[in-house]
Amino acid sequence: MLLTDKAQPEPIGEAERLMTICNACRYCEGFCAVFPAMERRRFFAEGDLTYLANLCHGCQGCYHVCQYAPPHEFDVNVPQTFSRARAESYERFAWPGFLAKAFHRNGLILSLLTALGLALVIGLTFGLQNPDVIFGSHSGEGAFYRVIPYEAMVWPFGLVFLFAIAAMIVGGVRYWRATSGAVHGKLSPGAVLGGVWDTLTLKNLGGGGGGCTYPDETFSYARRTYHHFTFYGFMLCFAATSVATVYDHVFGWIAPYGYLSLPVVLGTLGGIGLLVGPAGLLALKMRAEPAPQARELVGMDVALLVLLFLISLTGLVLLVFRETSAMGLLLIVHLGFVLALFVTLPYSKMVHGVYRLLALIQDAAERRAE
Repeated sequence: MLLTDKAQPEPIGEAERLMTICNACRYCEGFCAVFPAMERRRFFAEGDLTYLANLCHGCQGCYHVCQYAPPHEFDVNVPQTFSRARAESYERFAWPGFLAKAFHRNGLILSLLTALGLALVIGLTFGLQNPDVIFGSHSGEGAFYRVIPYEAMVWPFGLVFLFAIAAMIVGGVRYWRATSGAVHGKLSPGAVLGGVWDTLTLKNLGGGGGGCTYPDETFSYARRTYHHFTFYGFMLCFAATSVATVYDHVFGWIAPYGYLSLPVVLGTLGGIGLLVGPAGLLALKMRAEPAPQARELVGMDVALLVLLFLISLTGLVLLVFRETSAMGLLLIVHLGFVLALFVTLPYSKMVHGVYRLLALIQDAAERRAE
């Protein structure tokens, strides 16, 4: 019997219908963490369904083997429904609430904000700085700050980044409050470590052992591999920025740093990861079978992948030409893309990392309680 609540959002109501069917069938229990978690439940409250949707990695194995998938009258399409339920949860938990509408037509909004960030950095720099300085050659300690002063580079970007992190933390707390009551297990350090490990290894992108049926029904580890490049590329770039901050504020060593310095090595490796990963994921997405996809959400994925690729590309080109007259313009363009990423972090597909991590911790807690 379905526990349908007319006030629930449509994706949640449809997810409830599908989970009731799947819980009776249980053919797909070996594909990922979603179906064992589903089997621990007899009924599905909204918190359960939000948790299961964010636990789903969209590997699509369940769709391709399901005997009730379209065109069957049961119309079971778990990947598509959970994609929509996840997107609904991003909007529902976003903070501040009036910015949640950014998830509507997210690809367009992210593109516009990217253009705005780029225009803002270019306009302010050219409006406040002598063109001879922008197009001049600079080298040695403090070269970047001769084009854009330290205060103008660090403070605005730092404050925007801190706001983005705060917004993502608030969203994560809201998610946890809405779903933790549905978790059938006690949170413990072991559960936290288990969830973190599953996040770092992307275990659930292994499907039933042969990878994802993505972009078509053939099993492949391509999506998992490109996700690893993207995730660890981003983390290496973040580590490079963190090390550079320590160099500057603790040791007084001013950027740009040598090509073999730790920040540059970490940033270069991260930049390569953020070229390979997003490019690979974009190629897979362009070939992906449309039926399991929520096509209205593809723009959200594509916009973020393109932005990450452009940040990496401009950063690596800036590294190569940083001692030439092209450095000033390359720095401005790179910072424009970075500003767009910071502004949109809590209102783009990037937030899925927060909810996915929390869902995996919840799953680890349930498994340890069995």
